[in-house]
Amino acid sequence: MATAAQWIQGARLRTLPAAIAPVLIGTAAAFEMDAFRPLNAILAALVALLLQIGVNYANDYSDGVRGTDENRVGPLRLVGSGAARPEQVKYAAFGAFAVAMLFGLALIIITQTWWLLLVGVGCVMAAWGYTGGKNPYGYMGLGDVFVFVFFGLVATLGTTYTQAGQLSLPAVIGSIGTGLIACALLMANNVRDIPSDIQAGKRTLAVRLGDKHARESYVLMLAVAILLVVILAPTRPWMLIVLLLIPASLMPAWLMINGRKRKTLIPVLKQTGLINLGYAALFSLGLVLSHGQ
Repeated sequence: MATAAQWIQGARLRTLPAAIAPVLIGTAAAFEMDAFRPLNAILAALVALLLQIGVNYANDYSDGVRGTDENRVGPLRLVGSGAARPEQVKYAAFGAFAVAMLFGLALIIITQTWWLLLVGVGCVMAAWGYTGGKNPYGYMGLGDVFVFVFFGLVATLGTTYTQAGQLSLPAVIGSIGTGLIACALLMANNVRDIPSDIQAGKRTLAVRLGDKHARESYVLMLAVAILLVVILAPTRPWMLIVLLLIPASLMPAWLMINGRKRKTLIPVLKQTGLINLGYAALFSLGLVLSHGQ
Protein backbone atom coordinates (compact mmCIF):
# COMPACT_ATOMS: atom_id res chain seq x y z
CA MET A 1 0.00 0.00 0.00
CA ALA A 2 1.42 3.36 -1.06
CA THR A 3 1.85 6.01 1.62
CA ALA A 4 0.00 9.33 1.55
CA ALA A 5 3.24 11.03 0.54
CA GLN A 6 3.63 8.65 -2.39
CA TRP A 7 0.06 9.29 -3.54
CA ILE A 8 0.80 13.02 -3.45
CA GLN A 9 3.95 12.42 -5.49
CA GLY A 10 1.91 10.36 -7.92
CA ALA A 11 -0.47 13.29 -8.38
CA ARG A 12 2.53 15.20 -9.86
CA LEU A 13 1.99 18.55 -8.17
CA ARG A 14 4.47 20.20 -10.53
CA THR A 15 1.98 19.79 -13.38
CA LEU A 16 -0.89 21.50 -11.55
CA PRO A 17 0.06 25.04 -12.63
CA ALA A 18 -0.93 23.93 -16.14
CA ALA A 19 -4.46 23.48 -14.78
CA ILE A 20 -4.66 26.72 -12.79
CA ALA A 21 -3.08 29.03 -15.39
CA PRO A 22 -5.88 28.90 -18.00
CA VAL A 23 -8.53 29.48 -15.33
CA LEU A 24 -6.72 32.59 -14.11
CA ILE A 25 -6.41 33.97 -17.62
CA GLY A 26 -9.99 33.10 -18.55
CA THR A 27 -11.28 34.75 -15.37
CA ALA A 28 -9.23 37.90 -16.00
CA ALA A 29 -10.64 38.07 -19.53
CA ALA A 30 -14.16 37.86 -18.05
CA PHE A 31 -13.28 40.58 -15.52
CA GLU A 32 -12.21 42.86 -18.35
CA MET A 33 -15.69 42.43 -19.80
CA ASP A 34 -17.25 43.28 -16.39
CA ALA A 35 -18.47 39.70 -16.04
CA PHE A 36 -16.38 38.29 -13.18
CA ARG A 37 -18.23 35.47 -11.38
CA PRO A 38 -16.22 34.20 -8.34
CA LEU A 39 -18.21 30.98 -7.83
CA ASN A 40 -17.96 30.07 -11.51
CA ALA A 41 -14.21 30.69 -11.41
CA ILE A 42 -13.77 28.47 -8.34
CA LEU A 43 -15.78 25.65 -9.91
CA ALA A 44 -13.76 25.93 -13.14
CA ALA A 45 -10.53 25.76 -11.13
CA LEU A 46 -11.69 22.65 -9.26
CA VAL A 47 -12.66 20.94 -12.51
CA ALA A 48 -9.29 21.76 -14.09
CA LEU A 49 -7.27 20.61 -11.07
CA LEU A 50 -9.15 17.33 -10.69
CA LEU A 51 -8.89 16.57 -14.40
CA GLN A 52 -5.13 17.19 -14.23
CA ILE A 53 -4.75 14.91 -11.20
CA GLY A 54 -6.94 12.32 -12.90
CA VAL A 55 -4.89 12.32 -16.08
CA ASN A 56 -1.68 12.04 -14.03
CA TYR A 57 -2.96 8.93 -12.24
CA ALA A 58 -4.34 7.54 -15.50
CA ASN A 59 -0.96 8.07 -17.17
CA ASP A 60 0.75 6.40 -14.20
CA TYR A 61 -1.57 3.40 -14.48
CA SER A 62 -1.45 2.97 -18.25
CA ASP A 63 2.30 3.45 -18.60
CA GLY A 64 2.87 1.23 -15.58
CA VAL A 65 0.93 -1.75 -16.90
CA ARG A 66 2.61 -1.36 -20.30
CA GLY A 67 6.05 -1.32 -18.71
CA THR A 68 6.90 2.13 -20.06
CA ASP A 69 7.98 3.41 -16.62
CA GLU A 70 10.30 0.51 -15.74
CA ASN A 71 13.50 2.36 -16.69
CA ARG A 72 12.17 5.88 -16.28
CA VAL A 73 14.26 8.79 -14.97
CA GLY A 74 12.31 11.24 -12.84
CA PRO A 75 9.73 11.47 -10.06
CA LEU A 76 8.05 8.43 -8.50
CA ARG A 77 5.53 6.45 -10.52
CA LEU A 78 3.16 4.48 -8.34
CA VAL A 79 2.63 1.49 -10.63
CA GLY A 80 6.06 1.42 -12.24
CA SER A 81 7.80 1.47 -8.85
CA GLY A 82 5.47 -1.10 -7.32
CA ALA A 83 4.35 1.34 -4.61
CA ALA A 84 0.67 0.79 -5.48
CA ARG A 85 -1.31 -1.89 -7.30
CA PRO A 86 -2.43 -0.93 -10.82
CA GLU A 87 -6.15 -1.19 -10.00
CA GLN A 88 -5.71 1.21 -7.06
CA VAL A 89 -4.18 3.85 -9.31
CA LYS A 90 -6.85 3.29 -11.95
CA TYR A 91 -9.62 3.79 -9.37
CA ALA A 92 -7.88 6.95 -8.13
CA ALA A 93 -7.93 8.29 -11.69
CA PHE A 94 -11.60 7.44 -12.15
CA GLY A 95 -12.40 8.99 -8.77
CA ALA A 96 -10.73 12.27 -9.75
CA PHE A 97 -12.60 12.28 -13.06
CA ALA A 98 -15.91 11.62 -11.30
CA VAL A 99 -15.50 14.47 -8.81
CA ALA A 100 -14.38 16.78 -11.65
CA MET A 101 -17.56 15.92 -13.53
CA LEU A 102 -19.67 16.72 -10.45
CA PHE A 103 -18.13 20.17 -10.13
CA GLY A 104 -18.49 20.63 -13.87
CA LEU A 105 -22.16 19.68 -13.68
CA ALA A 106 -22.67 22.27 -10.95
CA LEU A 107 -21.07 24.89 -13.20
CA ILE A 108 -23.30 23.86 -16.11
CA ILE A 109 -26.43 24.10 -13.96
CA ILE A 110 -25.46 27.55 -12.70
CA THR A 111 -24.72 28.89 -16.19
CA GLN A 112 -27.42 26.88 -18.00
CA THR A 113 -24.89 25.99 -20.70
CA TRP A 114 -25.96 22.39 -21.23
CA TRP A 115 -23.88 21.91 -24.34
CA LEU A 116 -20.83 22.02 -22.07
CA LEU A 117 -21.76 18.48 -21.01
CA LEU A 118 -20.31 17.32 -24.31
CA VAL A 119 -17.14 19.32 -23.64
CA GLY A 120 -16.85 17.73 -20.20
CA VAL A 121 -17.24 14.23 -21.59
CA GLY A 122 -14.67 15.07 -24.25
CA CYS A 123 -12.23 16.25 -21.57
CA VAL A 124 -12.53 13.00 -19.62
CA MET A 125 -12.21 10.88 -22.76
CA ALA A 126 -9.14 12.85 -23.82
CA ALA A 127 -7.64 12.54 -20.33
CA TRP A 128 -8.03 8.75 -20.30
CA GLY A 129 -7.13 8.27 -23.97
CA TYR A 130 -3.74 9.98 -23.59
CA THR A 131 -2.09 6.73 -22.51
CA GLY A 132 -5.14 4.51 -21.88
CA GLY A 133 -7.09 2.19 -24.16
CA LYS A 134 -5.93 0.11 -27.09
CA ASN A 135 -4.66 3.04 -29.20
CA PRO A 136 -3.47 5.80 -26.83
CA TYR A 137 -2.88 9.00 -28.76
CA GLY A 138 0.03 9.92 -26.49
CA TYR A 139 1.92 6.97 -27.98
CA MET A 140 1.33 8.32 -31.48
CA GLY A 141 2.78 11.78 -30.96
CA LEU A 142 -0.58 13.53 -30.60
CA GLY A 143 -0.36 14.26 -26.89
CA ASP A 144 0.94 17.78 -27.47
CA VAL A 145 -2.00 18.62 -29.74
CA PHE A 146 -4.53 17.51 -27.13
CA VAL A 147 -2.69 19.34 -24.33
CA PHE A 148 -2.78 22.54 -26.38
CA VAL A 149 -6.48 22.12 -27.14
CA PHE A 150 -7.70 21.12 -23.68
CA PHE A 151 -5.24 22.86 -21.33
CA GLY A 152 -5.06 25.93 -23.54
CA LEU A 153 -8.10 26.63 -25.67
CA VAL A 154 -10.84 24.68 -23.88
CA ALA A 155 -9.84 25.50 -20.31
CA THR A 156 -9.24 29.21 -20.90
CA LEU A 157 -12.11 29.96 -23.27
CA GLY A 158 -14.46 27.73 -21.30
CA THR A 159 -13.68 29.67 -18.12
CA THR A 160 -14.32 32.98 -19.86
CA TYR A 161 -17.54 31.80 -21.46
CA THR A 162 -19.04 30.40 -18.25
CA GLN A 163 -18.63 33.83 -16.69
CA ALA A 164 -19.12 36.30 -19.51
CA GLY A 165 -21.25 34.31 -21.96
CA GLN A 166 -18.93 35.45 -24.74
CA LEU A 167 -15.26 35.47 -25.73
CA SER A 168 -12.72 38.21 -26.39
CA LEU A 169 -9.38 38.67 -28.16
CA PRO A 170 -7.42 38.64 -24.86
CA ALA A 171 -9.08 35.34 -23.94
CA VAL A 172 -8.04 33.83 -27.28
CA ILE A 173 -4.45 35.15 -27.06
CA GLY A 174 -4.18 33.98 -23.48
CA SER A 175 -5.51 30.53 -24.34
CA ILE A 176 -2.90 30.13 -27.07
CA GLY A 177 -0.12 31.38 -24.80
CA THR A 178 -0.86 29.17 -21.82
CA GLY A 179 -1.53 26.23 -24.16
CA LEU A 180 1.94 26.61 -25.67
CA ILE A 181 3.56 26.73 -22.23
CA ALA A 182 1.64 23.59 -21.21
CA CYS A 183 3.01 21.94 -24.36
CA ALA A 184 6.50 23.12 -23.42
CA LEU A 185 6.06 21.45 -20.03
CA LEU A 186 5.06 18.20 -21.73
CA MET A 187 7.97 18.52 -24.16
CA ALA A 188 10.44 18.92 -21.30
CA ASN A 189 9.05 15.77 -19.72
CA ASN A 190 9.13 13.83 -22.99
CA VAL A 191 12.64 14.91 -24.00
CA ARG A 192 13.89 13.51 -20.71
CA ASP A 193 12.09 10.23 -21.43
CA ILE A 194 13.15 9.79 -25.08
CA PRO A 195 15.40 6.74 -24.47
CA SER A 196 12.86 4.85 -22.35
CA ASP A 197 9.97 5.83 -24.63
CA ILE A 198 11.79 4.54 -27.72
CA GLN A 199 12.45 1.27 -25.92
CA ALA A 200 8.77 1.00 -24.94
CA GLY A 201 7.52 1.91 -28.42
CA LYS A 202 6.04 5.21 -27.25
CA ARG A 203 6.28 7.59 -30.23
CA THR A 204 5.81 10.96 -28.53
CA LEU A 205 6.32 14.17 -30.49
CA ALA A 206 9.74 14.46 -28.82
CA VAL A 207 10.67 11.03 -30.15
CA ARG A 208 9.40 11.89 -33.63
CA LEU A 209 11.25 15.22 -33.73
CA GLY A 210 14.46 13.79 -32.35
CA ASP A 211 16.42 15.05 -29.36
CA LYS A 212 17.84 18.23 -30.93
CA HIS A 213 14.68 19.53 -32.58
CA ALA A 214 12.52 18.59 -29.60
CA ARG A 215 14.72 20.71 -27.34
CA GLU A 216 14.55 23.61 -29.78
CA SER A 217 10.76 23.35 -29.96
CA TYR A 218 10.59 23.87 -26.19
CA VAL A 219 12.37 27.22 -26.51
CA LEU A 220 10.23 28.20 -29.50
CA MET A 221 6.98 27.49 -27.64
CA LEU A 222 8.03 29.62 -24.65
CA ALA A 223 9.16 32.46 -26.91
CA VAL A 224 5.95 32.55 -28.97
CA ALA A 225 3.75 32.37 -25.86
CA ILE A 226 5.47 35.34 -24.23
CA LEU A 227 5.76 37.48 -27.37
CA LEU A 228 2.10 37.00 -28.34
CA VAL A 229 1.08 39.72 -25.88
CA VAL A 230 2.58 42.29 -28.26
CA ILE A 231 -0.61 41.86 -30.30
CA LEU A 232 -2.62 43.30 -27.41
CA ALA A 233 -0.18 46.08 -26.53
CA PRO A 234 -1.56 48.82 -28.84
CA THR A 235 -4.85 48.96 -26.90
CA ARG A 236 -3.66 47.41 -23.65
CA PRO A 237 -0.08 48.62 -23.00
CA TRP A 238 -0.02 47.03 -19.55
CA MET A 239 0.09 43.63 -21.26
CA LEU A 240 3.77 44.20 -21.95
CA ILE A 241 4.51 43.29 -18.31
CA VAL A 242 4.35 39.68 -19.50
CA LEU A 243 7.73 40.32 -21.14
CA LEU A 244 9.20 40.31 -17.61
CA LEU A 245 9.10 36.53 -17.93
CA ILE A 246 11.91 36.55 -20.49
CA PRO A 247 14.74 36.54 -17.88
CA ALA A 248 13.01 33.74 -15.93
CA SER A 249 12.79 31.66 -19.11
CA LEU A 250 16.49 31.83 -19.92
CA MET A 251 17.66 29.20 -17.42
CA PRO A 252 15.19 26.43 -18.34
CA ALA A 253 15.77 27.23 -22.03
CA TRP A 254 19.53 26.91 -21.51
CA LEU A 255 19.10 23.62 -19.65
CA MET A 256 16.89 22.24 -22.39
CA ILE A 257 19.42 23.07 -25.09
CA ASN A 258 22.58 22.14 -23.21
CA GLY A 259 21.58 19.60 -20.54
CA ARG A 260 22.90 16.33 -21.91
CA LYS A 261 22.18 14.19 -18.84
CA ARG A 262 18.50 13.29 -18.47
CA LYS A 263 18.47 14.13 -14.76
CA THR A 264 19.50 17.72 -15.50
CA LEU A 265 16.13 18.19 -17.23
CA ILE A 266 14.11 17.35 -14.09
CA PRO A 267 14.31 20.94 -12.68
CA VAL A 268 12.99 22.24 -16.02
CA LEU A 269 9.58 20.75 -15.19
CA LYS A 270 9.28 22.81 -12.01
CA GLN A 271 10.67 25.92 -13.68
CA THR A 272 8.28 25.60 -16.62
CA GLY A 273 5.35 25.12 -14.26
CA LEU A 274 6.33 28.31 -12.44
CA ILE A 275 6.67 30.12 -15.76
CA ASN A 276 3.13 29.05 -16.63
CA LEU A 277 1.85 30.43 -13.32
CA GLY A 278 3.88 33.60 -13.79
CA TYR A 279 2.53 33.97 -17.31
CA ALA A 280 -1.04 33.60 -16.06
CA ALA A 281 -0.47 36.03 -13.18
CA LEU A 282 1.19 38.72 -15.31
CA PHE A 283 -1.26 38.28 -18.19
CA SER A 284 -4.19 38.60 -15.77
CA LEU A 285 -2.63 41.59 -14.04
CA GLY A 286 -2.09 43.26 -17.39
CA LEU A 287 -5.78 42.84 -18.22
CA VAL A 288 -6.88 44.14 -14.82
CA LEU A 289 -4.63 47.21 -15.04
CA SER A 290 -5.79 47.88 -18.60
CA HIS A 291 -9.44 47.62 -17.60
CA GLY A 292 -11.31 50.88 -18.04
CA GLN A 293 -8.44 52.66 -19.80
